Amino acid sequence: MVEFSISNARYTYVHDQKYPSEDVDIHHIVLKRSGAKYFCVYASALLVLACAIYLYLLQEKSVSVVYYSLLFDIFLVKLLLRNPVNKESVVIMPAFGVQLETHYMSGKVIRCFVPIDKILKPVLLECVTPVTCYWTLSLIVREESEMVLVFKNLRPPVKMLVHVWKALCAATDNKEETCTHTQ
Repeated sequence: MVEFSISNARYTYVHDQKYPSEDVDIHHIVLKRSGAKYFCVYASALLVLACAIYLYLLQEKSVSVVYYSLLFDIFLVKLLLRNPVNKESVVIMPAFGVQLETHYMSGKVIRCFVPIDKILKPVLLECVTPVTCYWTLSLIVREESEMVLVFKNLRPPVKMLVHVWKALCAATDNKEETCTHTQ
């Protein structure tokens, strides 16, 4: 079992080859979860609810204050903890194709399979918005009007994407002239 990993403050990249035949190449991008973030979100929600109960019991305000604060707490927790994705994986099987997996915190896994003969080229793209700039890895797929994003929910840094991109280039038999990058 060969394993290679890169880590930064938000993500961990793991290249893992579980199978001895080396026919299956697996790449994971795992989102690091901060326990402090969860503590702050739940503590602030609890504080809002405690204030509403105080107003109801001691200040003799309407019970609707408690209901509204409870609804506000639910909205706050959902808003601040809205990214339920735990990790995204790329399973490369050179003889068959590429399987893209999204693993959610609930345990749900969504898989998408792209046959190897339909992949024209893997590409690294720089996406620029008015607010930010980030890199994505996409597959140009034959007979599709849009590119297939490899990591749909997570935005890992380019130093992690390059490893997956090189593996995809090798699996799709793209030569070094067509799969080049600058470092």
